[in-house]
Amino acid sequence: MSANKKDLLLLFERPQEPVFMKKGEDNAVFDVPEKFLTKRHQSIGPGLLERLSEDAGRRIQVKDIDLPDLTEQMSLGRYEQFSLFIPFHRALAGSLIDIFMGAKSIEELLSIAVYSRDRLNPYLFNYAFSVALMHRPDTKYLKIPSLAEIFPEKFIASKAFARIREELAVIPESSRTPVVVPHNFTISDREEEHRLWYFREDMGANLHHWHWHLIYPFETNSREIVRKDRRGEIFYFMHQQIVARYNMERFSNDLPRAKTFSNLREPIVEGYFPKINALLSNQAAPPRLPGTQLQDIDIPVEQLRVDISNLELWRDRFLEVIDKGYFIDEYENKFPLDDVTGIDYLGNIMESSIISPNRRYYGDLHNMGHVCISYSHDPQHLHLESFSVMADSATAMRDPSFYRWHSHIDDLFEYYKAKLPKYNEQQLGYKGIIVNDILVETPNEAPNTLHTFWQQSDINIGRGVDFAPRSGEIFARITHLQHHPFTYTFKVTNNNDLVKFGTVRVYLGPKYDENSKKMKFNENRRFMCEMDRFKVQLHPGENTIKRRSNESDLTTNFENTFRNLSEARSGDGGPEELEENFCGCGWPDHLLVPKGNEKGFQCELFVFISNYDDDKIEQDLVGQCTTATVFCGLRDRKYPDKRPMGFPFDRPANENVETFDDFLLSNMKMEDVKIFHKNVITSRPETKKKDKNI
Repeated sequence: MSANKKDLLLLFERPQEPVFMKKGEDNAVFDVPEKFLTKRHQSIGPGLLERLSEDAGRRIQVKDIDLPDLTEQMSLGRYEQFSLFIPFHRALAGSLIDIFMGAKSIEELLSIAVYSRDRLNPYLFNYAFSVALMHRPDTKYLKIPSLAEIFPEKFIASKAFARIREELAVIPESSRTPVVVPHNFTISDREEEHRLWYFREDMGANLHHWHWHLIYPFETNSREIVRKDRRGEIFYFMHQQIVARYNMERFSNDLPRAKTFSNLREPIVEGYFPKINALLSNQAAPPRLPGTQLQDIDIPVEQLRVDISNLELWRDRFLEVIDKGYFIDEYENKFPLDDVTGIDYLGNIMESSIISPNRRYYGDLHNMGHVCISYSHDPQHLHLESFSVMADSATAMRDPSFYRWHSHIDDLFEYYKAKLPKYNEQQLGYKGIIVNDILVETPNEAPNTLHTFWQQSDINIGRGVDFAPRSGEIFARITHLQHHPFTYTFKVTNNNDLVKFGTVRVYLGPKYDENSKKMKFNENRRFMCEMDRFKVQLHPGENTIKRRSNESDLTTNFENTFRNLSEARSGDGGPEELEENFCGCGWPDHLLVPKGNEKGFQCELFVFISNYDDDKIEQDLVGQCTTATVFCGLRDRKYPDKRPMGFPFDRPANENVETFDDFLLSNMKMEDVKIFHKNVITSRPETKKKDKNI
């Protein structure tokens, strides 16, 4: 039978197995022209294909076409690691995206992808194919599978895979039990950094980071894929918020804020031992010993050479742009940094991509910082070691150095923000709008308290276990932070005679620093974490606004984060599918609330209603995903908020503002909130049901 769009998704399954082996729930088999087979498979003969497909449930005809030259893309070995941060790998990915984007039809795309899949590095193929499917007009409604389902080794302790293979090979599907992944497998309790395992190694947080880079790729000749609205500013803001959230977690665990990695020649105090394997090469992800110092990188096989002095030079040139108030292009033309677009240009300089101005002069500071840290264990490749988790967007957040590096990056952006004009009362205020009261309600708990606990959830990983029996599913059981659902209630007065519209901006921040002292406003604002942002209609007089935690415009739900390939929809282009695919990028809902502690972590909830007339973006949103836009924006549209990201905390306040009380206007309010953590482990309803049926 001929192929349909949904058949493209079968190419993600069991990435190391040949394309002609059975795929999917219905044991579909691709009928592949002989010239599509690799030399190794051609040498075995046509009998192999017949034997492997003799009880196929469905046959998919692959059209014989003129095939692309993949010589360049095959220069990355099939069993090597792949990193978007390495320029050589990045260029290969960009050219492969162009090949997939250039296919004139679904039929042609399938043929090219089938031919490419068994010849190319599976990580490279997965990334480029995912980006292409997400951006092609005829495939952008397909539901891209979670990376955890296809490459579970990036998220699960390597020692769990022996049990996983045993369950698949020996235990009947009806008797299988989920393989429990230990939540403390990387470090002992004697090391205080162990307290942050649940944040750094959270599968959902790392999947968000991976998914963000699918939406915002670095390289391709299709510049519209890269040049998304306010791309550079989103890069700045998302990472600033991740660092702020990480520091909130540190405070709640009685740890100091992440120390910024500003001196690139000082040793990295924290070590990290990932305990995960790269199944392609069967090599353990390299560790970094405590006290490791960055060194110049010289790895010819990766066409990679970068000195620490290069990083320092690029940093100085970034600061030079801020001090001079303009950047120069490759022709020495000057472009000023204004208050509106300056941060976007700086973000694009910091995260080097094809839309970065003057890459040769301003360099590749952010990406090469990741690379230098990731190769600090073997900088000259003398021991033939691969890079560590810091060079992979799917695993970088596991490493404590990620937050130290991005604290430094954030400090560089803050240097620019501090030079901008301070917000005045006209920009911050909203005439006639008064926020009278804010209340947080958690069912069966005291007012203005939030509550967290541990939860176990099951993730289907069967499609990522290559060369294993195909009889049914196998689940990994992970432990992650979770919070009880809660509701905001805001009492707001509109003293105007007309209906007014506003943008409600909700932030949560620590009440005290790591030394239990109150911070001044200009320090505290950098720890404020955006919890939600939404439009509201305010009638004259008193208004009561209610908002549930699961409606947050920051987060995506569990099902979108851990989407299951077997539950993929038809690909018919409906708005529901578009939302599931694009908005899988959002911050995971289970990490919306910081962990807190048993005595109650003291926080402050800030609610600010800004004038929607100053916020709104005029654009058509029919059929568009309008959730989880805070970190990810809108597909094919402008970012849905005209204000600077992080407003009103993205820049320092006037000198006379020392505390939040000095900052507050009538359309703002603060309320003390405590976060209590209960050290118990519960199960999701689906997990309980599965256990009952075993």
